Amino acid sequence: MSDTTKAPQGGDADGKDGSVTPFSTPRMVELEAEVAATRAQLASTVDELAGRLTPRALADQGAQEAKRIWTDAVGSDAPPRDRTRARMVLGGVVAVVALLAAAAVRGRR
Repeated sequence: MSDTTKAPQGGDADGKDGSVTPFSTPRMVELEAEVAATRAQLASTVDELAGRLTPRALADQGAQEAKRIWTDAVGSDAPPRDRTRARMVLGGVVAVVALLAAAAVRGRR
């Protein structure tokens, strides 16, 4: 086996132990900085999404939406279109609950 080690293309062997001297070009530095910035932005986005998708955040969001629908359905200050839509949603919820209750009662027989 030979003691001489060829340096990979683009690097210089220092000759003592066959190691390669690292090098970089301005373009490589630029790309590394771009990758680091992209990683940081991605990490921030993932953290934000994780915060939005926690069970507590989803429950709070659902509760706020339910309150808004209820307010639109019974409030006189809501626009007529919103009031009609809210009443339709509440009617659908009542119908689903009634069907589930009927199925549960029928299943017990």
